Amino acid sequence: MDFGRLPDLRYVNFQLPPDHAETARVLARARSTQPVPVGLHVGCPIWTNKEWLGTYFPAGIKEPDYLRYYAQQFNSIELNTTHYRIPDASTVRRWRAAVGAEFKFCPKLPRSISHERELFQADDLVVPMARAFEGLADNLGWAFLQLPPHFGPEHLPRLERFLLDFPEAVPLAVELRHPRWFADQGLADAVFATFEALNKTLVITDVAGRRDVLPMRLTTPVAFIRFNGHGLHSTDYQRADAWAERLAAWVAQGVHEIYFFIHQKDVRHAPVFATYFLEKMRGLTGIVVPPPFIIPQPVQGNLFG
Repeated sequence: MDFGRLPDLRYVNFQLPPDHAETARVLARARSTQPVPVGLHVGCPIWTNKEWLGTYFPAGIKEPDYLRYYAQQFNSIELNTTHYRIPDASTVRRWRAAVGAEFKFCPKLPRSISHERELFQADDLVVPMARAFEGLADNLGWAFLQLPPHFGPEHLPRLERFLLDFPEAVPLAVELRHPRWFADQGLADAVFATFEALNKTLVITDVAGRRDVLPMRLTTPVAFIRFNGHGLHSTDYQRADAWAERLAAWVAQGVHEIYFFIHQKDVRHAPVFATYFLEKMRGLTGIVVPPPFIIPQPVQGNLFG
């Protein structure tokens, strides 16, 4: 994720803002129906990580097997492949067959809907997309709509209409990127209230160059976080600590599910970060999610032994 990425972190204040005033109310209302344990889903944007061959993947496996081994390392994925095409039914069946019952796919809406048509007259695309996503059945987490950076508040009526018409069977999170969504607190609060009324989750994005896109406002009892790391720089670990503490507080208040997606330029850093983060979460919340692990590789025999 290049959005908000900076080459120099020296002047970035990575401290998480305080919770939005409405977050406590949303969680308090959800407290009585909080599942035990709370769902903690951690993953990456893609599973075709060739850099993991010989470590987190067995050496020599073919791409069709990548998802099966990815699902042994992480329990969720921010499914970027759906941003470029709507999968057919046979593809969705293969995906489901490759993962366990608890694994969650969070498919990104196709760019043909979000970026090309910009939510305008997209029913002919939304219907087959929703049918495909519903095919994930119990493996469907929250789909997410990433609005383009130039899609600003002047398009709010179009966004509202799209969300009103969006199929209820597909849970939806929304990522806002244009700065003007956040510049006016009154406007932001109105948009967040609309998301809450429509049961849509606001995506919270933690990136170095856009600290405005983490308003710490939950619009449902689901926290959906996109985290942009910096190669295991010391700030990555400090931010992991801060997020674990904040999420533990939300668990105590009533959050139902947490989705935490890790973006690192070098995908070899993602499992290392995930292991640290999951250990912190276990210590603070008692929620146990097995961390990524290095797979023992077969050793070829010594020809001269």
